[in-house]
Amino acid sequence: MQDKKEVRTRFAPSPTGYMHIGNLRTALYGYLFARKEGGKFILRLEDTDAKRYVADAVQIIYDTLKDAGIGYDEGPDIGGPCGPYVQSERADIYKQYAEELVARGGAYYCFCGKERLDSLKDENGVGRYDKHCLHLSPEEVQKKLAAGEPYVIRQNVPEEGSGSYDDLVYGHVSVDFKDIEDGVLLKSDGMPTYNFANVVDDHLMGITHVIRGSEYLSSTPKYNLMYDAFGWERPQYVHLPPIMKNAHEKLSKRNGDASYQDLVQKGYIEEAIVNYIALLGWSPKDNREKMSLAELCESFSLAGINKSPAIFDEPKLRWLSGEYIKEMSAEEFARRARPFLQRSKAFGKYDEAKLLRILQTRVEILSEIPAKIDFLEEYGPVDPALYTNKKMKTDASVARAVLPWAKDCLAGVAAFENAPLYEALVALAQEHGLKNGQVLWCVRVALTGRENTPGGASEMAELLGRERCLARLAAASAQLEQA
Repeated sequence: MQDKKEVRTRFAPSPTGYMHIGNLRTALYGYLFARKEGGKFILRLEDTDAKRYVADAVQIIYDTLKDAGIGYDEGPDIGGPCGPYVQSERADIYKQYAEELVARGGAYYCFCGKERLDSLKDENGVGRYDKHCLHLSPEEVQKKLAAGEPYVIRQNVPEEGSGSYDDLVYGHVSVDFKDIEDGVLLKSDGMPTYNFANVVDDHLMGITHVIRGSEYLSSTPKYNLMYDAFGWERPQYVHLPPIMKNAHEKLSKRNGDASYQDLVQKGYIEEAIVNYIALLGWSPKDNREKMSLAELCESFSLAGINKSPAIFDEPKLRWLSGEYIKEMSAEEFARRARPFLQRSKAFGKYDEAKLLRILQTRVEILSEIPAKIDFLEEYGPVDPALYTNKKMKTDASVARAVLPWAKDCLAGVAAFENAPLYEALVALAQEHGLKNGQVLWCVRVALTGRENTPGGASEMAELLGRERCLARLAAASAQLEQA
C-alpha cells in the first residue's frame, strides 16, 4: 500500500485499437497533474473484455505514450511495487475481494440463468435485475455453490437514498440509488467487470486522484458504495468534459474520428498534437497556446479544467503544427519531412536542402509537402490567363514583354541563388519602369505554370537551376508569341 499523501494518478486503457484523442487527453492530464504535484503516474491495462481485445493494441498504447512523451513510473512493461499491472493477470485478487465484499454485505451471489434474466426485459430489450438472489438464505447459497452451479457476483445497491460526492471539476454530484442497477462485479468466468476491477485496482495501487471522462459522473456513486463497504478511503475524482466533433456530436472512435496515430500519419507534428490536446478542456492562467510538454507540466492545474465540452478544431491544430515547424532547426525539419518529401514526384530531382528551405515556412502539416512541390514535375504549357493579376496590374501582354527581358537578365547572374536573382529582377523592373510585382509575378507564373507556389520567382528560379529556369522562360515566352 502506497503512502496516500503522495499524489498517484493512473491511465487505464483497454487494448481495443488505436489511441483515441479523448483517451490520450486522459493520460496526458493524469501525467501532467502527477508531475506538477511531484507524484507518480501509473499505466494499467484493463484487458478483461476478451471480445473487444485487438491484437497489437498493447504495443500501440506503449508506442503512443512514448511518442507523445508521456512517461509512466509504473506499468506492465517496467514493473513496480503494485503489480501486476494487467487486469487479466489479477483474477485471483478480484475473486478474493469479491468474496470479501459479499461477506460485508456489499454484494451477493446470483445464480439466475439467461432465461430468467431475459424474462426481466421489456419489449425494447431493456431489463433491470430484481435482487432475486439477494434473498436466498446462506444455506441455499452454499448448497448451490457446492453443487457447482454457475454464478456471478452482483453489487448490492441500496433501494432507497442517494449517493453523493464532490468532483474537483463538476462540484457536488448526487445520484438516486433507484437509478443504479445491481450490476455484475464478477462474471461467471471468474473475470471482473470494469466497475469492480477499477475500484480494487485503484485502492491497491494507492491511486489518490481518478481522472476520467464525464460519462462516469453518474456511475461514480456505485464505486463509492464499494469503497465504503470495504472501509477504504475514496479517491478524489476529476471528471473531464467531453471532446466534441461539433456542437452536437462527440468525437468518437466508433465513428471513425481521428486517433493520435491518424494525426501523426497526416503529418501533424507530435509535439503540436500533445500541446493541442492539453488545451481541449483546460487553459493556463496566462492563456498561452503554444507550450512544450515541460511548460505544460509546470502550468497544469485542475483549476484550469473547464466543465464545458471542448470542440476539436482541426484548423487550430493545423496552425499550431505550423508554428512548431517554423521553429524547428533545418536539420530537424529535414529529418521529419523526408518521409513525406519522398512521396513527391519532385523527390531526387532537385536540391533537397533548397526544397526544404522553401517548404519549412509554408507548410502546416507535413503531408502537404508533395502537393506543394509536385507541380515542379508537372510543368507544361502555361495558361495565358494566369498572367492576369488585377492587383499587380499584369496580363499576358505585360508578360509577353517581361519574359524575354527576364531571360536575358537572369542569364547574366553569376551566382544563381535567391538573393542575387531577386536583386536582378527588381533592377529589371526599375529599368523598364515597371513595379517589382509585375516582373516577379510574370516570371513566377512562367517558371511554374501555377498561380500559387511555395516560393517567389527568385526562389523558384534558384530551385530549378540556371538551365531549367532559362529553358522555361524561353518556352513560356514562345508560347505567348504564338497565342
